[in-house]
Amino acid sequence: MIEDKNPQRTSLEQLGEFGLIEHLTKNFDVTQRSTVKGIGDDAAVLDHTSSQIVVTTDLLVENVHFDLSYVPLKHLGYKAVIVNLSDVYAMNAMATQVTISIAVSNRFPLEALEALYEGIETAAKLYNVDVIGGDTTSSTTGLIISVTAIGEVHKDDVVLRAGAKPNDLLVVTGDIGAAYMGLQVLEREKEVFKVNPQNQPDLDPYTYIIERQLKPEARKDIVELLKQLEVKPTSMIDISDGLSSEIMHICKQSDVGVEIYENKIPLDPQVISTCEEFNIDSTTIALNGGEDYELLMTVSQEDFPKIKGNPNLTVIGYITEKARGMLLITRGEQAVPIIAKGWNAMKNEA
Repeated sequence: MIEDKNPQRTSLEQLGEFGLIEHLTKNFDVTQRSTVKGIGDDAAVLDHTSSQIVVTTDLLVENVHFDLSYVPLKHLGYKAVIVNLSDVYAMNAMATQVTISIAVSNRFPLEALEALYEGIETAAKLYNVDVIGGDTTSSTTGLIISVTAIGEVHKDDVVLRAGAKPNDLLVVTGDIGAAYMGLQVLEREKEVFKVNPQNQPDLDPYTYIIERQLKPEARKDIVELLKQLEVKPTSMIDISDGLSSEIMHICKQSDVGVEIYENKIPLDPQVISTCEEFNIDSTTIALNGGEDYELLMTVSQEDFPKIKGNPNLTVIGYITEKARGMLLITRGEQAVPIIAKGWNAMKNEA
């Protein structure tokens, strides 16, 4: 296939703000019964008469949260939606709508934003949420994306970070650490490319961890699974900033302590092999990596028979009295205090 050296570039000025919004959102369909009016008026109109409403917002800033030298715009659009839906599912709620706002510099042509919105559309269709509005404006510092997600949950089903009690089990979904190691591979290949632009990286050994970084998934399936199992967690949070940070959030909000077991933390074999290649401790990555968008929850011991053996759920520890502190029990059976070293949004560093 011959690469097009002169791809089409349509200036955003040709459309104007309202023309741009109409162009980018023309394929968004309304599927949720609670969406009375979506895009096209001064405001959206929603009707959630029988449920409590969950609302969450995330801001993604170029060169802080993403690097367009290796993040495709379609993947970025998809991920921008997913990271917000994950917060809704962490409340044991179902996501129903999202709004998308962007600030964009003049270096982005219309075709670039079409790719971004193609990813947004894909996520919205896959997770069955309506895109009901947003805003566009200009930027002097690159691309900025703000997504607000709205969900609904019966008042008896909502799960907060507060609620964990001593002797509750600490449970995590999926595996963790992969997204961070995927980022390390991408950053390494970026540096190699700077030195030798002719070099084509072999990313086949890293497909899983790179996908976890570029195209994460939100655990809507877990909310549905818990309902099927008739299990309501006592507390829950999504793993966006790192396992250690999220554990500490639950402990602080619930006024409890915790013990987690190093040998119980679920790691994909590709994470372990890549950590060995980079000479990084895999437990450190699991605790502090972030961006896995798995769910961390506490479950009453009475519900253990319902989750036992389920491949989606791993018990990694248990809740203790606050006075016992927050401890990691190592493979050598040493108790080490848990320290949060994950992502700090105000420092732009992990």
